[in-house]
This record gives sequence, structure tokens and C-alpha cells, in this order.
Amino acid sequence: MTKKYRSYSPSQSYLLPPSPTEWLPEGHLAYFVMDLVQDLDLGEIEGRIQAKDARGERPFSPRLMTSLLLYGYAVGVTSSRKIEKATFEDVGFRVISAGEHPHFTTINDFRAAHRQALANLFKQVLVECMSAGLVKLGHVAIDGTKMKANASKHKAMSFERMNKEETKLKAEIEAWFDRADEVDAEEDRRYGVGQQQHDLPEELRRREGRLAKIRQVREALKKETAKARAKELEQLADGLRERATETTDARQQAEFLTRADMHDQQAGELDPGDDDDPPPPAVSIDDDLPRNTPPKHPNGLPKPKAQRNFTDAESRIMLRDGAFIQAYNAQIAVDESPHQIIVAAALSNPGPDAEYFEPILRRVVENCDAVPTWVTADSGYFSVDGVRAAESLGAEPFIAVGGHQRNGLPKDTRQVTEAHVTDRQQMRALLESPRGRAAYARRKATVEPVFGQIRACRGFRQMSFRGLWKNRCEWLFVCATHNLLKLWRAATTRQLALAA
Repeated sequence: MTKKYRSYSPSQSYLLPPSPTEWLPEGHLAYFVMDLVQDLDLGEIEGRIQAKDARGERPFSPRLMTSLLLYGYAVGVTSSRKIEKATFEDVGFRVISAGEHPHFTTINDFRAAHRQALANLFKQVLVECMSAGLVKLGHVAIDGTKMKANASKHKAMSFERMNKEETKLKAEIEAWFDRADEVDAEEDRRYGVGQQQHDLPEELRRREGRLAKIRQVREALKKETAKARAKELEQLADGLRERATETTDARQQAEFLTRADMHDQQAGELDPGDDDDPPPPAVSIDDDLPRNTPPKHPNGLPKPKAQRNFTDAESRIMLRDGAFIQAYNAQIAVDESPHQIIVAAALSNPGPDAEYFEPILRRVVENCDAVPTWVTADSGYFSVDGVRAAESLGAEPFIAVGGHQRNGLPKDTRQVTEAHVTDRQQMRALLESPRGRAAYARRKATVEPVFGQIRACRGFRQMSFRGLWKNRCEWLFVCATHNLLKLWRAATTRQLALAA
């Protein structure tokens, strides 16, 4: 007897229109994202859209576009082209798009126009996680990773090499023109004067273009170091004026004010303030994050080893896993609860981690409106100022000191005081105690898996954009989608438990 098969008619039309709610299993991430976006406040995005002229083609719903980006980043699809393709081929994206297929340029323009608003969704998703009881805020672990920039380290060049390359290229270009003059003279002698002029050889055009690019980048590097030095001089002037108000000695007061005026004059010469380009917008409170400035001389000129990347000028060469890469330093603070919720995130371009400790911890307090009981970090974060900042906020710090280059002491050995040595010894003794060992042992299991989930599971291994501000926005959005996934899994687990 022949085995019977189930009916299979792929060309058969539906007798009744299918419902998108039946395309995916109940509790699917796509349905969760759409429900969550309905509860999110997208007023900042809608405000910018409504401020435009009401005439013209109707835009896509901001909730549709936001849902597509949230779902895409959550499942590891960040390319606007791939998102557009998925609205045709992927069931999850088809359910979210509801028959619409935004062009990839529309998706990319929406992301570019609303970077800050999308980054601010991190706080809203975190509030949803806190409302669901996923954040305990007992132990918080802080850590960072060097996230590869959208640029090659081979496109970086030092100030010294820029000067050498300029001299070399100028000599090569002059040699080209000398040879061209000789050839022209020879041709005039043979064929007569007034022949048609030919275009420059391709090799010469490449050299001239490279020379122009080197000059442009070198001037930008000089401008950056000059601005940084001017800011330092302004801070010195403010400090001298403050000291002048504190002293009663008229002679000393006049000396302080004279030196302050001199610093202001030097700062004005280095940074005249004639830059027509407006400063890039900031995300939330990122002004307190450290910024890397290329090494410079007291006169504001870059030192020979000062580097700048031709592709992404704000990225820096950093060491990761024993290799140098062009990167940004991405920071997170993770709550120890089983859900591993990111309670604070930031990104900047200095490689060392110690300067990030206090800003990240303050973000935890601001985002959660509460102070963690204790906070852990590896030896790269140890500094006396960081320990005291945590204690002043009310959190007990457990920061490793072993293996640190200076064991948390200032760079200038003349500034090392007995208090610095005492704080370092006290921290080492705390970590060697049974309570310290138990507390610090939870650091690795709390924060390290989150980087693995972002990089390995979701495939987000490098930044998509160029420039510090754009990548800060993207990193916050990536962290928001991490929390979204944790919230979805917790909700799914609870539903299964209730059903059982």
C-alpha cells in the first residue's frame, strides 16, 4: 500500500486573507518589539517630523521605522540595505513592516536624522526593565572593550611622518614637472611649438591628491592640539583668578591676575574662535567623558608621534588582545541580577579605562535613581580619585590594584602623598579579605558575558559610522537592544511559567 502525503499546493490562493498575528509563534520577538514601541515615547522623533512642511509625500510611521531598527539591531541586522531586503524575505521583518517596504536610503536617513532620539531610547528601555523587576542594583560591574572603528589603522599617520611625506611628495612632483618640461622642449624641437597640451599622468594626479590630503589632515591635527592647549591655558587662568580672590596680599594678587591675563592672551592666539563649523551635538551628559587629545608641545604644536586617522579622525589606535587596532573605547555597567541588564553605557576615544570609572558610576546613579551597594572593576580602572568618588556616592568599590602600571598612583611622582599609598594598601587588603574575594569574584561573571552576547551572538564587532558622536549614539542603541532582548526573554519565561 502506497504511503499518503499531506496536501501540498504552493500556488493555491488563500480562501480567506491570512492574519499577520498567525505568521509567527505566540511570544515572538517581533510581536514584543511592536508592543514595546507602542509604550515608548517617540515625541522627540515625531516632533522633528511634524516640524517639516506638511506637503509632499507622506512619511512612514516613526513607530514602524523605530521597530524595524530595534528588531534589526536585536537580531544582528544593522545594514539598512539588509533591513530593506528582510522586509521582503524575513517573516519577522514582514510582520513589523505590515506590507510596507521602506527603501534602504529612507531607513538610513531616518537613523541619521534621529540618532540622538534613538540613543535616548536606552533610558526608556532601562526604565521598562526596572519596572519589570529585572534590576536589583546590589552589585554593579563596570568594564570596557575596544570596539573597532569604521577605519583602518593603516590610514593613520603621525605628525612627523606627515612632514616627511609632504617633503617627499613635493620633490617627486617637482621631478615630474622637470621631466615634463624636458619632454615638452624635446617635442617642440622635433614637431614644432604649440602642440595640444595633454592631461597630467595618472601617477602625478595621485601624488598631488595625496599631498593635498596630507596637508589637510596635518592642519586639522595642528588645529586640534592648539584648541586643546588653549583650553588648558583657560583653565589655568581661571585657577589663578580664583587664587587671586582667596589671597589678601595685594602684590601676590596682582601677580596672579597678570599671569591669568597672559594665559588668556596665549589661549586667544592659539584658538581665535573663528571656526565656522558648529560643535557636534552631545548625547545626554557626555561632556564629562574623557577625550583623547594628541600629544602636544606647550606652544600647541603636535609632537612628532601625534597621530591622526585619514578616515575617522576621532578614532584612536588602541591595544586589544595583544594587537593594535583603530578603535573606540566602549564602556558599560551591568547589574549582577540574573538578567544582566546594562544600567549605564558610554563611548569615547581614550584607551585607558581609569578615567571612565566615575562618569559611568554617576550614570548608573542617574539612570536608576539609586546607588548600587557595591561596584567592581578590574585593575585598569583603579585610581585614588575613582575610589573616593564611589565612596562619596555611597557605593563600596572593589577595584583590583595588582598589575596596574602605577598601582593607581598619579603620573607625577611628586604628587604622590601618604594618602595615595594608604588608599592603595587599603584596597589591596580589602580585596584579599574573604568578603573582598567573594565580591570581586562576581565581576567577571556579571559583565564579561554581555560583551560576548553583543559581539559573538549578535555579530556587532565594529562601529558602523565615523565620528565620536555618531558612534556614541550607535553604542547606546546597541545597549538598548541588549536590554530589550533581556526584557523579552524574561517576559517569555514568565508567560511559560504561568501557562505551566
